[in-house]
Amino acid sequence: MDPTNREPEEYDRSDEDAGRRRQSRDPLTPEYGHQARTVQLISGDFVLTVNPVDGSEIEPCRPGARPAAPVRHTAAERAERERATAPPVPPGPPGPPLPLLERQEERERLVRLLARGRSVRVTGPAGSGRTALLNAVGDDCADLAPDGVVRLSGYKRTTTDLLYGLFEAVYRAPLYRPDREGLLALVHGIGAVVVLDDLEIGGTALQELLDATPECAFLFGTTPDVAAPTADSGIEEVFLAGLGRSSSIELLERVVERTLTDEEANWAGDLWFESEGLPLRFVQAGALLRQRDQLRTDPEAFDGYDDEAADAPFGKPGPADVPLPSLGEGAAPAALLASRVSEAARDTLRFAVALGGELPHQAHLPALVGDTHADAALGELFLCGLLSPAGPRYRLAAGVLAQLEASGYGADAAAHALTAAQHYAWWSGHPSVTPERAVAEADAVLASMTLLVPGDQAGRTSAAVLLARSAAPAFAAGLQWGAWEKVLRTGQEAARIAGEVAEEAYFHHELGVLALCAGNLDRARAELETSIGMRGALADKAGAVAGRRALALVADRSGGPVPGGRAPFGELVPTARHEESAPPPGGVPAAMPLFPRQTEEQPTLVSRQGVPAARAARARVLGGRAAVFRGARRNMVAVGAGALLAAVLGTVVTLGATSGSEDPEGRNVTTEQSADEDDSESGLSADEPTDDASGGGEPGGPPAPGTSGRATPSGSETPSPGTSGPDASPTSGAPSSDSPSSRPTSGNPSSTGKPTKPTPTRPTPTETTTEPSPTETTTEPSPSETTTEPETSNSASGPAESATASATTTGSGPESSDGPPVA
Repeated sequence: MDPTNREPEEYDRSDEDAGRRRQSRDPLTPEYGHQARTVQLISGDFVLTVNPVDGSEIEPCRPGARPAAPVRHTAAERAERERATAPPVPPGPPGPPLPLLERQEERERLVRLLARGRSVRVTGPAGSGRTALLNAVGDDCADLAPDGVVRLSGYKRTTTDLLYGLFEAVYRAPLYRPDREGLLALVHGIGAVVVLDDLEIGGTALQELLDATPECAFLFGTTPDVAAPTADSGIEEVFLAGLGRSSSIELLERVVERTLTDEEANWAGDLWFESEGLPLRFVQAGALLRQRDQLRTDPEAFDGYDDEAADAPFGKPGPADVPLPSLGEGAAPAALLASRVSEAARDTLRFAVALGGELPHQAHLPALVGDTHADAALGELFLCGLLSPAGPRYRLAAGVLAQLEASGYGADAAAHALTAAQHYAWWSGHPSVTPERAVAEADAVLASMTLLVPGDQAGRTSAAVLLARSAAPAFAAGLQWGAWEKVLRTGQEAARIAGEVAEEAYFHHELGVLALCAGNLDRARAELETSIGMRGALADKAGAVAGRRALALVADRSGGPVPGGRAPFGELVPTARHEESAPPPGGVPAAMPLFPRQTEEQPTLVSRQGVPAARAARARVLGGRAAVFRGARRNMVAVGAGALLAAVLGTVVTLGATSGSEDPEGRNVTTEQSADEDDSESGLSADEPTDDASGGGEPGGPPAPGTSGRATPSGSETPSPGTSGPDASPTSGAPSSDSPSSRPTSGNPSSTGKPTKPTPTRPTPTETTTEPSPTETTTEPSPSETTTEPETSNSASGPAESATASATTTGSGPESSDGPPVA
């Protein structure tokens, strides 16, 4: 490369290098998106497509796509699976083999009970050697059952998790998870000896497990603080105690691989009395004696143990006399043991304390600790007795977590948990990580998320959300749905705290799909509606479509539409077709009672109106009726009830009008016309004579002569058609406000002294013009008649109110004084 003129060569090389880099990186992107994003599996009669981008999609399984019946594993396949699910062998030199001391009697008894098909519960304190006893008994029962021996871990597992674990151990069914009924049918025929260590369930939950597997014999290992089984469970109880003094000293010698001195034997006797003979304490005490032997031969064997020895002026000191640990250090040796291991091992312990005792797999230790040889720390800690196996992994031994926390190993727990969460978020989303590998780290992933969810510092909840987003699809594809549900709920809470609405909507959607697969339709509907609402607010169309499809499946399984007859919040639905017309251009007409059609022989109530007001009212009424006949109905139930009530009241009104009429021959007939529904307030009464006084007449008094029941206005005089002479009363388009009005009652009109409402007079044959229409006949008075402008009522009034108003103003009923006085 020319250092003076670099442009041509630089450009050429940059193009070539860029092309190479693009070729090396680009193949990862499609592989990442394809492998890690979509996995299709079958759950019951559903086809579930795990899609972490928009949310998992679920649909009914077509008849031709249903999987074949699960097939049992062969003996070779069971042995291979047992080796694959066993804890990894710790790197480094193997420890000495430890015998099973003082357990031969219990071992033989357990084998006899299991051979008879009985289930046994071995109860002992933590560190009493339960796991070693259960493994030995499992080896002795390898040929007792047709399905062999199945080893499961009950650590943080429910009854459902254990049933599915038993199904996966016996049957070969890739990417298939039966529903509850199918699961019970399959495990009902399993005949195996199930060794279940670290059991955490009891009572009815344990009885449910026994009832579902009547052909299995269980060997449970648990601690005394777990609930006891029910009285009718038929489980035999075996209690483990500590070892005797001689057996404890023998175990200590096996760990140290030499004979103890008298001083060490006395120290071991005091330790036996203090620890009640628990084998774990003597394994850890043997580790202390081994470290003491190394320090006696090489004081610098452990870095940081003796800082002053490095300052010696004449090089390494000679053999030193290292005292025995104190009795307290022997009973709680975790802090002393940890101080004598390598720095990588101590960092590993800090991560284990931060994760609540869960130890990451040895393949993750170099990335977490920052040391390429950190995977060797697993073997170092295991030889010290600080770790114990738990299913396919390791965790801190009993009592070690509390001892390390008291020694200050949990000071930076939050920072270590954040580091672990960030690492697992990258690792679980990598295309090379299979769902089976991700499931093996489920407990460590959940532990790192749990510490970050409170979110007292910035960035921690976002890291938990990212981890849940990456790990949830892997757990779903790995068919470990107990861990899947825990990750989803923790991620949903973290997203809510962090304010990440899109991620929270995703977790709600996944929880809804999970509840649908489990048959919990109410929970599925609630979660999916919440997710659809959030995605609708975010305009996430693809996610909303996936949610609506799942919600439609929930509605189909529940036997009907979404409860309430409404669309979920945020869902885009077509415009609702309300059977209700828009208001007419002239305004909202008065509510018309729906009376039944009357014949010509039946008298009809006629209200007097002025010409302009009558025409306008008729136009509004006709427009409203046209809208009614076009199909406008506000509420079908209310209209039906109102129509029935209106028919009854219409009959009453008609009978009252017929009985109270005095001159039926002089009345022109109009059809389907009644008083306005607001007659009680506007002063308009149907079919009542008007006795208006002229001039300054008193309210309620007799009408003035020559008025013919009409108010005399004070405006311009216009002779009305059909009248002549000076006696004709001039009228105008509106009544005079100076004319008082009164309404007669069945008694003395002036007895009450209350002002009454003005009412129009009955027209004479020469004053009434009848214009027939398809539905009604409206009477138009002459210009000389008094015009009463009806008030426009609220369109929300029902037909029952109009009918009631008409019935009130007809006949000889009691006086109604609910209207305001007319000024």
